[in-house]
Amino acid sequence: MIGRLTRLMLAISTPVLALVAAFAITSLVLLAAGDPVLDVWDQILSVPETRNLANIIDNATVLYLSGIAVAVGFRMNLFNIGVDGQYRVAAFTAAVVAGEAWLPGYLNTALAIVCAMAVGAIWAGIAGVLRAARGVSEVISTIMLNAIATGLVAYLLRQVAVREEGSNQIGTKQIPEGSRIPNIGLGDGTSSVYGFIIIAAVVGFAFWFVLNRTRFGFDLRATGQSTTAAVASGISVKRMTVTAMLISGAIAGLVGLPILFGDSYTYGSTFQSGLGFAGIAIALLGRNNPIGIALGALLFAYLDEQSNPLQILVGVSPDIVAITQGVIVLTVVISYEIVRRYRQRLEQQQVARALESERGEASNDKAEEVPA
Repeated sequence: MIGRLTRLMLAISTPVLALVAAFAITSLVLLAAGDPVLDVWDQILSVPETRNLANIIDNATVLYLSGIAVAVGFRMNLFNIGVDGQYRVAAFTAAVVAGEAWLPGYLNTALAIVCAMAVGAIWAGIAGVLRAARGVSEVISTIMLNAIATGLVAYLLRQVAVREEGSNQIGTKQIPEGSRIPNIGLGDGTSSVYGFIIIAAVVGFAFWFVLNRTRFGFDLRATGQSTTAAVASGISVKRMTVTAMLISGAIAGLVGLPILFGDSYTYGSTFQSGLGFAGIAIALLGRNNPIGIALGALLFAYLDEQSNPLQILVGVSPDIVAITQGVIVLTVVISYEIVRRYRQRLEQQQVARALESERGEASNDKAEEVPA
C-alpha cells in the first residue's frame, strides 16, 4: 500500500485541483463576457463582515441538512431528487403544528420537529415503496412528488392561512415565542446565527455514526455497492431501499426548520424555495461525507453571500456564482476520478515491484540450492 504521506497529499490535491480548475474556467467565462475578472474575484474573495458571516452560516446550516438528506440516498445508490418537495410538506406541517401550540414551550417545538420528520419520511417513503415493489425509478417518482407537494402545500396553505392586514401575503399562524429556537449571538452581538445549527450538527454526527459504526450502516453501504453481494449476505434489498428513503426523507423534513423556527416563524407564500436541489450538488461535492458536506455547504453559502453586491459594485450579474458553483461540482467529480486513477496506478506499481522483488529472491534461493 502507498504511504500515509502520499495518501494525505493525494487527498489534499483533489479539492485544490478542483478549485484551481474552477477558478480558471470561471475567469475564462468572465473574459469571454467582457466582465472585469479581477474586480469580480476581489469582491467574491473579500473578507465578509460579521453580518455577512452570520448569513453564510445560516445558509450553510440549511444547505448542510439538504446535503445530508441526499447523501443518505447516495450511499444506497438511490437518487433522492425529491428533497425539495419533502421539506416543503414537512415545513408546512411543522408550522401548522407549532402554530396551534397544543403543547407548552419547547415540547411544542419538539412535537413540530417530530411531525416534520414523519411527514418528510412518509413523502419520501412513497418513492421508496414504488422502487422496491414495482421497480419505479426513484428519480422519476421523486420529481413527480415535488410537483405534487408544491400544489398540495399551496392548496392547504389557502385553507389554514391567516392573511396579514394590508398585505396580499398569507401564512400560517405565528409560532409562539416560547416555542421558537433562540438564535446564537455572533461576534459583536448585533448578529446571530440559527440555534438550529446545533441540531444540524447532531444530525451530521448521527449520520456518520450510523453509517460507519452500526450493522445497519454496513448493510446500507454494502447494498449500495453491490445488490448481488448484499443478497448473498442475506440482506433484504427491498427493505433497505424503503428504509433508506424513509431516513433520507426524515432528514429532508428538517431542511426548512432553521428558517421556520429561527427567522420567519410562519410558513407562507414567501417561504424560501429551491433549498432541496442545492443539496444534490453539495452531497456530490462533499463525497457523501458529513465533514465534506459541511465544507461544501459553507463554500456554496459563502459564494451566494459574496455575490449579492456584484451587480451594484462591479456591474456583473450575480448569476456568475451559479456558473462557478456548477463548475466546482464538475471539477470536483473529475478531480476525484483523476486522483483515484493515479492512486490506483501507484498501488499497482507498488504491488508489481513487490512481486518482482519476491521473484528475484526466489530465484536467488534456487541458485544457492544448486550444487556447485
